[in-house]
Amino acid sequence: MPTHYNAIAGQSVERLAALSDGLFAVAMTLLVLDLKVPAAEAIRTEASLVHALGDLAPRLLVYLMSFITLGIFWVGQQTQLNHLARGDRYLTWIHLGFLFAVTLMPFSTSLMAELIGLRVALVTYWLNILALGVLLYIAWRYARTAQLVREQVDAVIDGAMRRRIVVAQVLYAIGAALCVINTYCSIGFIMVVQLIYVVGPRRGILARM
Repeated sequence: MPTHYNAIAGQSVERLAALSDGLFAVAMTLLVLDLKVPAAEAIRTEASLVHALGDLAPRLLVYLMSFITLGIFWVGQQTQLNHLARGDRYLTWIHLGFLFAVTLMPFSTSLMAELIGLRVALVTYWLNILALGVLLYIAWRYARTAQLVREQVDAVIDGAMRRRIVVAQVLYAIGAALCVINTYCSIGFIMVVQLIYVVGPRRGILARM
């Protein structure tokens, strides 16, 4: 009896992880290209150089935020992949969709860095983060439904995986909503959320995020 191609395609979690590592590395590298060295002909004194570097501060802030964002999602995806026993073609394509959103991050970062005071630029950036979170959540739910996870993955691990994504997206949405006040309020809130996720407190409510 012939084997259906869809039944054997996309089963290698290791190959998916390798592709993910490569795309994350490229996206995180492209972020820094938005930081332009001040034009030498415009720099005449130490003071003018300091002023030019000060003008780069907003771009540096957005670059830092985006680098941390991609770092957080890389850790999240790798955590999922590490708990998979195998993959299938549907899960692979969901993760490819997730990686597509990863490759958009340099664009949304550049847009916000260039137009940091405009709400539309910030909302576009947030929509990029939302796409990352939604696709990562869908990938995990599908893996659980299709029984692609390792046997030792219990309800506690499953709950931790889903809760972390949902809580993060709710906080990101709150941060985006703060742009009605000021885009810098949104950026500040999002960066605080990111620092909490990076530090990973061991006690209290924040430890369960």
